[in-house]
Amino acid sequence: MSAVSAPRPALAKRLKRVQVAATVAMTVKARELRAQGIDVIQLTIGEPDFDTPLHAIEAAHKAALAGQTKYPPQDGTPELKAAVQRKFKRDRGLDYALDEIMVSNGGKQVIYNAFLATIDDGDEVVIPAPYWGAYPLMTRLCGGEPVIVNCPENNGFRLRPEDLDAAITPKTKWLMLNSPNNPTGAAMSRQELQAIGAVMKKHPHVWIMCDDMYEHLVYGDFEFDTLAAAVPELRERIVTITGVSKTYAMTGWRVGFCAGPRDLVKAMVNMQGQVSAGISTVGQAAAAAALDGPQDLVAEQAALYRRRRDLVVDSLNAMPGITCHRPEGAFYVYPNIAGCIGRTTPKGTVIDTDGAFALALLEEGHVALVGGSAFGMSPYLRISYAANDEAVAEAMIRMANFVGSLK
Repeated sequence: MSAVSAPRPALAKRLKRVQVAATVAMTVKARELRAQGIDVIQLTIGEPDFDTPLHAIEAAHKAALAGQTKYPPQDGTPELKAAVQRKFKRDRGLDYALDEIMVSNGGKQVIYNAFLATIDDGDEVVIPAPYWGAYPLMTRLCGGEPVIVNCPENNGFRLRPEDLDAAITPKTKWLMLNSPNNPTGAAMSRQELQAIGAVMKKHPHVWIMCDDMYEHLVYGDFEFDTLAAAVPELRERIVTITGVSKTYAMTGWRVGFCAGPRDLVKAMVNMQGQVSAGISTVGQAAAAAALDGPQDLVAEQAALYRRRRDLVVDSLNAMPGITCHRPEGAFYVYPNIAGCIGRTTPKGTVIDTDGAFALALLEEGHVALVGGSAFGMSPYLRISYAANDEAVAEAMIRMANFVGSLK
């Protein structure tokens, strides 16, 4: 007779509100194929291929040797908060007091802290699509309801003021703005931000979150701006997020920060104290050095990203069945694959969705990217060109061969 298993404790019902992010799932599949000895080019994650600046690494080392290895303040070390204060003034002309600034485990925790501090069950968060998949997932996890507003390709994937106005209800708690955008690379000009600001002035019950993580990655003659600077009348309702991950190739250091209204920042610090307390002391020392140190590498890396963007966009537009908008910033493109839907791969796989395209390309063409359905708009793909030049170029050759083989 087999032993009867004892009943086990149940998992939380909130797990039903979220699922594993598609970006993570495709990255895992790519790693599995690599473990089998298959040469897979990975364009799934937004991780710069550059090294962290040496002066930031040295600052972390010095901090550790100096004994800065104890519990840090929950809102960030005074040194990093002062560097963030200088950064906002230098880059955006924004003056924030130190108690209007907080440091988190990456920008993602800033968002989560803000949602935990403000969202009650049933509150709505307006999220322009295409969107970073974490936005709706975190909204649901905190008991809120995502309200998705489509930003069509024929408008450069940018939010239209009239669509935003129509989406806001008495239940709306937040508007999420991400410029330059993940996954499209689309960025909003000062005039476009001011048009959004005109709508938000009509709805004083709504907080606004500006995710500016890619602020320094803009190309050509495009000039980045942020809502708190473009529409200063809204400043007391805006939380502006940025960090060191993308600008300084410091994804693994896990340091993000924000500036916003004093009372809201205080509540967010309280939430962080219940979840993770303070941030790595040596990581904060490295981040402060990156912010205050030489900035020439930022422009140099942006120039390299622009070259990769142009290579990828030109390559994609030469593939039958694919068109690709040329974005203003970040290191993503979001090609339209409508002309590939309904076709069949050499191994007999029918491409009926963008997710099916991504999976077939991984298995048959050995290039990993993510289907657009994960970002709220199909049939598209998200391609990260944060990989090195050789990998990006080879990926485009493989993808062109794959697309050319579809029947």
